[in-house]
Amino acid sequence: MTDSRRALIVVDVQNDFVEGGSLGVTGGRAVAERISEHLAAHAADYALVAASRDWHHAGDTNGGHFHSPGEDPDYVTTWPVHCVQGETGSDYAPELVTDAVTHHVVKGMGEPAYSAFEGVTDAGERLVDLLRTAGVTDVDVTGIATDYCVRATALDAVKEGFQVRLLDGLHAGVAPESSAAALEEMAGAGVEVAR
Repeated sequence: MTDSRRALIVVDVQNDFVEGGSLGVTGGRAVAERISEHLAAHAADYALVAASRDWHHAGDTNGGHFHSPGEDPDYVTTWPVHCVQGETGSDYAPELVTDAVTHHVVKGMGEPAYSAFEGVTDAGERLVDLLRTAGVTDVDVTGIATDYCVRATALDAVKEGFQVRLLDGLHAGVAPESSAAALEEMAGAGVEVAR
């Protein structure tokens, strides 16, 4: 264990969110590779490394997160089916090497969830409690997608009182406009956003 007060959060680097997935983001696989390179070089710098995954129920709308049968998703609050528990789409993208991940967090079990702070470990532990128990004061955020789950995670980390950095080149967004807006919002909230 390191005496670091910093943690790394890897947000939703899953098959359904990289190229070829049901909600694939352009550049997702390259970001997964770069996160793996960052972990290979810097895992020892962190008190813990948490990776989150969407982990939705099969066969229901997950509280309206998936579009209803016969309707189209609006891509604002309703989405195509993605990251269903136990299916290939919910697995980590193969480009993400998870050997250094110390805590796996799942979220969205039957309800909409964007922030990793809404998730729990297999043991039922909340991310914020893991971070506090480890003495973490600073959080680095990476992952997919910049304009949705990365944004929500970074903003929640600020709300919980952590100093937050969004690591440059280690996140990918759905669309340029919404990603730029998310970067502005995060910076305005106090996230250190490298450009």
